[in-house]
Amino acid sequence: MFRFAQPALGNSVKAESPIRSSGELGAVRREQRKRLALRQFDLACRGNTGNRFIDDMENGKPTVQLQRVLDLMDLLGLELVVRTKASRSAPSP
Repeated sequence: MFRFAQPALGNSVKAESPIRSSGELGAVRREQRKRLALRQFDLACRGNTGNRFIDDMENGKPTVQLQRVLDLMDLLGLELVVRTKASRSAPSP
């Protein structure tokens, strides 16, 4: 599981939220971009990439290039934290 961490920027996204899909991660990046009042084109220019990549990334396309995603998250002031998933105890009979 990935844990998304960000500075406190509002109430719409928790400071740390478990991310379980590329779509969830894309939604977090989209919210942050909008919070920073950036258009997809603006982020694409700052990240030296194309608008299509930004669109794919925000829509959760699972085959986007990881390093480019991490670089763009850095531009947005976001980081990805990996931790061991908390174990769940076996259900009682």
